[in-house]
Amino acid sequence: MKLNLLSCDAQRPDKRAIANCISEISTDIGSSLAHELTNILLEGDAVDIEVGDKNSGSSLRALRKLDIDYEILE
Repeated sequence: MKLNLLSCDAQRPDKRAIANCISEISTDIGSSLAHELTNILLEGDAVDIEVGDKNSGSSLRALRKLDIDYEILE
């Protein structure tokens, strides 16, 4: 499943927690790329990631918990 991470609405976003979440839920993103994508997301640009279908429910919950707005592409 592909997700488009649109924005983070948290007042004080936790960069480390967001980067860890992205690297854990995505199928092919390592920690260094996750940190780069986190910076891009927090600057206001959308980020595309791919999530394994087995983890989709828990992945979406983790994103909502971090106040990250997303849309499902596939």
